[in-house]
Amino acid sequence: MNPSNFEIIPGSPESSVILHVPHSSRFIPDDVRAEILLDDIQLCAELNEMTDTLTDVIALQASDKSALKPWLFINRYSRLVIDPERFPDEREVMNKVGMGAVYRKCADGQDLRALDFAHEKDLLDSFFHPYADALEQLVSERLIALGEVTIIDVHSYRPEQHQNAVNHGQRRPAMCLGTDDFHTSKLLVGQAEAAFAILGETFLNEPYAGTYVPLKYYGVDSRVSSIMMETRADTFLDAGLEFHDGADQVIGALASLVNQIPSARRN
Repeated sequence: MNPSNFEIIPGSPESSVILHVPHSSRFIPDDVRAEILLDDIQLCAELNEMTDTLTDVIALQASDKSALKPWLFINRYSRLVIDPERFPDEREVMNKVGMGAVYRKCADGQDLRALDFAHEKDLLDSFFHPYADALEQLVSERLIALGEVTIIDVHSYRPEQHQNAVNHGQRRPAMCLGTDDFHTSKLLVGQAEAAFAILGETFLNEPYAGTYVPLKYYGVDSRVSSIMMETRADTFLDAGLEFHDGADQVIGALASLVNQIPSARRN
């Protein structure tokens, strides 16, 4: 097992909430970088476009403001190494644009890796599967301790749509909430909508749909709840990808949602 690509920050023993932050890092190990076709300037631009910048800081600061500190699971490697939010097989819809669990294409559609790239399995074995196993284990431990778990999947997205996308033409609100018919209750949706209303318009599953659940529990265990927050980046980032005043609202809204979760039950 290679735990170096993720970090688990323990929360309160009484907290059933896990904040999952999969896309905040820009770090790429040297051996993985060597197989990426982009030069350093191009790679910096791609990371600017694809990284959910400072979402780890949002999660950490929201945790500090929460009455019961949630547990944090943070990806410390870039999604250009592996994307832990993808299915690692033919179920993944983003495979059609070369952006499955291991990206072959960039945000603009150009090649990220060579057409004959042959190390996908190595990346999955080294990084994807250990990450998924560790997050599944954390969920299992919280289930044993408390009997229920709520995952809040912490993301952001750019105001302008990527060229290499599968969701062309959809609206891009201040907050998109990704839900799952089995794992996201109406009560949890209502709590999230109320918490994030301060940011502006909130849409469900537009422009991004779904939310992370470990495959062991996916579709079979209703004790695992999950909701994804996709905050439009200009809501809290300036043109230089640094926080502006809106970050405090995002952090406060996430803390407000976390504080409501212990009373959440499926309906």
